[in-house]
Amino acid sequence: MPAASPAVSPAAAVEIDGLVMRYGEKVAVDGLSMTVDRHTITAVLGPNGAGKTTTLETCEGYRRPQAGSVRVLGLDPVRDRSDLLPRIGVMLQGGGAWSGVQAMEMLDHVARLHAHPLDTALLAERLGLGDCGRTPYRRLSGGQQQRLGLAMALVGRPEIVFVDEPTAGMDPQARRTTWDLLRELRHDGVTVVLTTHYLEEAEHLADQVHIIDRGRLIASGTPEELTRGSSATVRLVVDQELPVDAEAALRTSVDRWSAEQGVGVRSISFGSRTLEDVFLELTGREMDDDDE
Repeated sequence: MPAASPAVSPAAAVEIDGLVMRYGEKVAVDGLSMTVDRHTITAVLGPNGAGKTTTLETCEGYRRPQAGSVRVLGLDPVRDRSDLLPRIGVMLQGGGAWSGVQAMEMLDHVARLHAHPLDTALLAERLGLGDCGRTPYRRLSGGQQQRLGLAMALVGRPEIVFVDEPTAGMDPQARRTTWDLLRELRHDGVTVVLTTHYLEEAEHLADQVHIIDRGRLIASGTPEELTRGSSATVRLVVDQELPVDAEAALRTSVDRWSAEQGVGVRSISFGSRTLEDVFLELTGREMDDDDE
């Protein structure tokens, strides 16, 4: 998909330094510092109330930092809002469309707000919205609303796009289509910052993962770096890579033990730790759909 020509500046797409945000006595973001590299897909993960939504809304210019600083494409999202807005796309989890508006009517309206929008018909076809273009927003399925929200975020050819739960409510085919589109955007030079409660999605898509808990950054790295190590379905976890012949030796041991105990082993399999395993280890909490 065609995208705006990325800026030449070597600076990160997003630079957050010591961000603090409070709601009354509650500290939502507690001295958070992190960066998002240009031309990457970066996942920002965290359990309910971790501070990720507040952080991204500050990056998008909807909230002013109470302490610390935020820069997006080198600009202050509040002070430089008029310069930044044409260069970013924002996909809101709530959709951002009027209840009674038809899907294509809404997309065409958003397109007219941009100087050089994408072709809305082609974009709608790419995202599988062709069959529901004349359907009022309130009658769209959850997955269709998400696809329309993504189309609205992309139609202006942004240099960076913030997507909140991009595949929530989608069927498996639509989810895979959306993944492919996000990868195409990265290939075309667009920076993608996403939040998702599908940890498998982050593991498949993200070049970089930031895990936030209680308003602080607790881990960063590629999915491979964060999940490094091996574990088997019997939950044997080791602190280094297993030797090549380890699986065969373990299987022999299990067979011997099962024969001695008179227990039949139906199956045994091996695999790496997942991002979900790491998330639970670090936060001690399950991922939730909602944030603060």
